Amino acid sequence: MLKRLTSDIIFKYILTTAAIVVPLVCGGIVLALISNSISAFCQFGFFQFMFSTNWCQTPGHESYGALPFIVGTLLTTGLALLLCIPFSLSIALFNGEYYKGKPIAKVLGTVVDLLAGIPSIIYGLWGFYVLRPIVMALGLSPQGSGVLTASLVLTVMIIPYAASLSTEFIKMVSVRLKEGAYSLGATRSEVLTRIVFPTAGSGVFSAFILAVGRALGETMTVTMLIGNTNQMPGSIYDTGNSMASIVANQFGEADGLKLSSLFAIALLLFAITAIINIIGKIIIRRNSVKK
Repeated sequence: MLKRLTSDIIFKYILTTAAIVVPLVCGGIVLALISNSISAFCQFGFFQFMFSTNWCQTPGHESYGALPFIVGTLLTTGLALLLCIPFSLSIALFNGEYYKGKPIAKVLGTVVDLLAGIPSIIYGLWGFYVLRPIVMALGLSPQGSGVLTASLVLTVMIIPYAASLSTEFIKMVSVRLKEGAYSLGATRSEVLTRIVFPTAGSGVFSAFILAVGRALGETMTVTMLIGNTNQMPGSIYDTGNSMASIVANQFGEADGLKLSSLFAIALLLFAITAIINIIGKIIIRRNSVKK
C-alpha cells in the first residue's frame, strides 16, 4: 500500500514538473525575443517599425521596417491556405467518407502520411529545380522565384497535415446519424452538408489552423523560392521575403541595431502565430457551444 502511494506521489510530481516546464520554456522564449528587440522598438517606435518599408543597412543611416516581410508572410500563407482547402477536403472526404476502410483509402492515407514526413529541404529542391522552371516557362515570373512559387510549394507541404487531421474528424461522425439521414431519404450530398460538415466542422477548422501555423513558420523552402528581396511584393508574381526567411538569411552577419530588428521581426511572427491560434480556438469553442 505504501509502495503504491509513493509511486502515485512520484508520478504526480513528474506530471506537475512537466506542466510547469512547458509554460516556463514558452515564457523564456518570449522574454528573450522581447529583451533583444527593445533596441529596435526604441529606435524606430513600435508602429513605425511595423509599417515601415525601409531596410537600409548603411552604417550611420540604418533604417529597418517589417512591413514588406509581414506582407510577404501573409501573402504566401494566405495563398497556400486557399489552394490547400479544396485538395485537403477532397482527400479527407475520399478517405473518411466515400472509401472509408477500403484498400485504396489506406494507400492514399499512407501516401499522405509520407508527404507529411518529407523534410522541407527536399520540398525546396523540388520547387527550385522542377516547379520554378515550369513557372518561368509559363511566363508567370521571369526569374521563376517569387510569392507564387513559394506558395505553391507551401500548399503541397501543408496539404498532408490538413487532410490527415480532417480525415480523422470526418471518420468520427456517428454512423447512426448518417444512417438515420439516409433512412429519411437524404442524398449523399445532403448528408455531407447537413450531417458530416456541421458535426466535424470544428475539427476540420482546427486542422486548417494547424496547417496555417505550419505555413507561417516554414523557413527553408520559402527562403529557396521566394526570391529574397527586401521589397514590398506588389502581387503574387513578385519576389519578396517572409519574416522567417529574412531572419534566416541575415542573422549570421547581423549585429547591433540590425540584429535587434531581426529579433523584433521574430517577435512579431510569434505574435501573429499566437493570435491566429487564439482566434481559431475561440471560433472552435463557439461552434462547440452552439452544438
